[in-house]
Amino acid sequence: MLTLAKRCKISAAESRLETVAGHDVLLVKRFDREKVEAGYLRHRMVSALTLLRADATVADRTRWSYVGLAEELRRVSANPTKDAAELFRRMCFNALISNTDDHPRNHAVIAKDRRWTLSPAYDLTPSRQASLDHRDLAMTAGDLGRHAHAQNLVSQCKRFFVDPPEAEDIIAKMKAQVAKEWRNVARKGGVSHADCEKIKGAFVYPRFSFPLQPDG
Repeated sequence: MLTLAKRCKISAAESRLETVAGHDVLLVKRFDREKVEAGYLRHRMVSALTLLRADATVADRTRWSYVGLAEELRRVSANPTKDAAELFRRMCFNALISNTDDHPRNHAVIAKDRRWTLSPAYDLTPSRQASLDHRDLAMTAGDLGRHAHAQNLVSQCKRFFVDPPEAEDIIAKMKAQVAKEWRNVARKGGVSHADCEKIKGAFVYPRFSFPLQPDG
């Protein structure tokens, strides 16, 4: 999914697969560390959970919000226009791969100097779903709450510095790319045909962009 995200023009953590003792191991390069001559520098990093002033409990879930996080990026980011638009792309990607593990601890800002910026994307995981009609994200995405639906993603796009026509274009292109490439990317990464069959329902679920009825 890190590879697929990059193909969808998302800034994602660097990674590679290695074989260790006969097992496939995913190595993800830490972006909060930097090797220098004297050792390693540790960059400051703050999770979205902290930015949203939330807890990791179900009771505090009303604070989990992409829209709220976009507003916080306006406040803390050195380049809020760029970072908020990047967050919009990640929200769309998570909806298209049915990533229900997109909670606020899986988003962060990082400072390698005095300036805060959105960290690379990490922990991107497709989830098998029982419903073909409705998917939810872990965080509020728009007027329809957590609903992982194109109409909901566009509803508050201006808060991410993205105009509706651009938002619709981003979603359309990303939807086509995910649908076309997810299986090839997965197979190239060592995912078996059988496992691809198990997770295929996670990608671009049937009613992702189907017009919603007025009652939602």
